[in-house]
Amino acid sequence: MTTIEAPRTPSRPARKGTNWEKWGWIYMRASGVLLVILIFGHLLINLVLGDGVKQIDFAFVAGKYATPFWQVWDLLMLWLALIHGGNGMRTLVNDYAYNRTVNRILKWAIGAAVVVLIVLGTLVIFTFDPCPAGAAADQLPSFCPAK
Repeated sequence: MTTIEAPRTPSRPARKGTNWEKWGWIYMRASGVLLVILIFGHLLINLVLGDGVKQIDFAFVAGKYATPFWQVWDLLMLWLALIHGGNGMRTLVNDYAYNRTVNRILKWAIGAAVVVLIVLGTLVIFTFDPCPAGAAADQLPSFCPAK
């Protein structure tokens, strides 16, 4: 009598290192939830409460960026949104750019754009000064004290 062996599953060596795709997937879900909260909070404060869109001008933005709370709020929105979008674009490139060279070039370009925008946005948030020292008085907003 012959015995039938159980089908063999192809053995794969265990992968070592970080599973970046898994962490990218987790990041997209977590950042998506946080972005919904941050964006709707931003819209509520800026557009719904107060005078609505009429209140948004240079002085409004200057007043917001004078407080660390709003700097951190906008910084979180900036960083989360740019990394979230960059990761989404990276996924699209992986799905549709079959040529290895084109794939690498596109992913490097996305990464570079994300880094440049994060650096510039962060600089704007933390260095914004509506009343710069040494500026001509006629070029300063009306709420700036004369220097």
